[in-house]
Amino acid sequence: MLRPIVLSNGEMHVGLNNYGLVHDFYFPYVGLTNHSQGAMTRHRIGVWIDGRISWLDDEGDWSFTFRYPGRALVGHMLAKNESMQILLEIDSVVDAHLSAFMRNIHVVNLADQDREIRLFTHQAFVIDDSRSKTDTAQYLPDSDAIVHYRGRRAFVVGGLSDGVPFDQHGIGLFGMEGHDSTYRDAEDGELAGGNVEHGRVDSVLRFKLDVPAQSSKRVHYWITAGSSIREALYVDKTIRQDGLDKRLHLTIEWWRNWLQPAIKSAEKIDPQYHDSFLRSVMILKSHMDKRGAVIASTDSSMLNYDRDAYAYCWPRDGAFVLWPFIRMGYTEEPQRFLEFCRRVMHPSGYLMHKYRADGGLGASWHSYVHRGGITGPPVQEDETAITVHLIAELHKATDDSRVLSDFYESMVRPMADWMVDYIDETTGLPHPSYDLWEEHFMTSTYTTACVYAGLNAAAYLAEQKKDSERAVAWRAAADDIKQAAHKYLYNSDRGAFYKGLLVVDENIEYDDTVDTSSIFGAYMFGLFDVDSTELSQAVTTLRDIFGSNRDVEAYPRYENDHYHQANPHSQGNWWFIPSLWMAQYHMETGNAKAATSILKWVQDCSMSTGVMSEQINPDNGEMIAPAPLAWSHAEFISTLLDTINQKESNDNAKTT
Repeated sequence: MLRPIVLSNGEMHVGLNNYGLVHDFYFPYVGLTNHSQGAMTRHRIGVWIDGRISWLDDEGDWSFTFRYPGRALVGHMLAKNESMQILLEIDSVVDAHLSAFMRNIHVVNLADQDREIRLFTHQAFVIDDSRSKTDTAQYLPDSDAIVHYRGRRAFVVGGLSDGVPFDQHGIGLFGMEGHDSTYRDAEDGELAGGNVEHGRVDSVLRFKLDVPAQSSKRVHYWITAGSSIREALYVDKTIRQDGLDKRLHLTIEWWRNWLQPAIKSAEKIDPQYHDSFLRSVMILKSHMDKRGAVIASTDSSMLNYDRDAYAYCWPRDGAFVLWPFIRMGYTEEPQRFLEFCRRVMHPSGYLMHKYRADGGLGASWHSYVHRGGITGPPVQEDETAITVHLIAELHKATDDSRVLSDFYESMVRPMADWMVDYIDETTGLPHPSYDLWEEHFMTSTYTTACVYAGLNAAAYLAEQKKDSERAVAWRAAADDIKQAAHKYLYNSDRGAFYKGLLVVDENIEYDDTVDTSSIFGAYMFGLFDVDSTELSQAVTTLRDIFGSNRDVEAYPRYENDHYHQANPHSQGNWWFIPSLWMAQYHMETGNAKAATSILKWVQDCSMSTGVMSEQINPDNGEMIAPAPLAWSHAEFISTLLDTINQKESNDNAKTT
């Protein structure tokens, strides 16, 4: 199930599902740990009227619309139940300054008579993703609240309507000892109570509202978090003293101030993309932990059918997310990300596959032992190279000497030295590592392009540092790699770049799969000139294979991509990332019409809130999880920023 709304403040991150219900609840790291994932822990909302209850996730009862209405990460939802003549208008937000998730629930009576409406809110946590079933929930009469806690995590649930707290509560068990869920207790409109329970526990609050005909009432509802009950209660007390409206206003002001650099960039792009551009910027910010990690996706729905989800920091994804932020003028987020990379970097100078938000090593399927008896670290070398590239981009944008003092000796030198040492003697290309799609151990064209860019970036930084010896050595190594790439990585028979190669027993084995990343790496990082015969022919071949005569110019990652493939007879699902790469190429080569067509397709395929997934089903246009995917949004922003550069270049040409 996709997440049309995500909310965050850098330590609390909440994902709302297609019913507007809490389905992911991360604290105290973005992406770690999820205290509410899976169908049994979604936080339900129900309405009881005239002896009947309907929960928002009751199929067919409700219709929904979602949006981010303003220049702040505040999610707005309309849920309408025609048969019950009820409308819920809900604004949801994570406080910018406090560990609190808050909802302003506007309950609208659409009937022509006065009615008693009972609103129920259900909370279900599996604290710290615990499998030991030792959570506790308690009613706190002195605080008019419910607390869920386990160890060093506590969540306090409260709410008010016209200054009056909930009038009933229920605490019970779910998913154990034959108990379904405590929310079932609300189906007769009454809650049986219960003041404490331990195990796999959930809770329900009831707000009893007398709503005149064609009128409404509001319920202010919140969940606060802390490393102790005392901390969570302090945040709860602050919300009660300030009032939810004030907290909402303060959060909106924070987002408006933070968005200023992005707004300045948005003013330069086509107006039809202003809102989607800013929404993408905010969605990316929501995936950034305040300690530096950039999470690929916080959508945990993949756990329902796979072994793991995307709630990790891939250095590559993080770098591609932060690159457009640097272009817009943001510096704090790239700085924190690089500090994170510095903390987790291997002493030998490389970055591993992926990391948890706390810096711990992420789960991986990459081995130290490879085909042909080759041994080596289980890495994707492009992740190390692109991080060095990002450091150089940050320095070029800011001309800040602190970038050099913070990262040159500690990161650039060991990373560049490792890349120089990690060269295959047979080909002169980088040693094999796992490709960016995490599937094949080889020397890929894409990774080669990244290493070329990384070493040139290191040489630039060495020049700024007055380290002439290393500048010369690193640039020479980059030049040698480029020369070797022109010798080995272009497949003249197919008119395309090789996906990659592997040297086994001194024999070179080629993979001639046509891969969009090969083209992107080759032109983006200058491995092949953008107007070169090789690159032009590779693009022609790519478009021929994937159907340049289609109404939609959208692309899979590579030929016969089977990952979550919706139609086994297709080349693979369409991905936002490679499609936007082609838009960037079209922009670079002056084909603005083709680039605009892809941008429009991306915008049309996005959710009403602007959320983009990883893939699109080519048969019906449906999104395929995870959603949001940070990298998709990053490439959308980068492509729109390219339109600014293109416009400025055209204006300069006209002037001269």
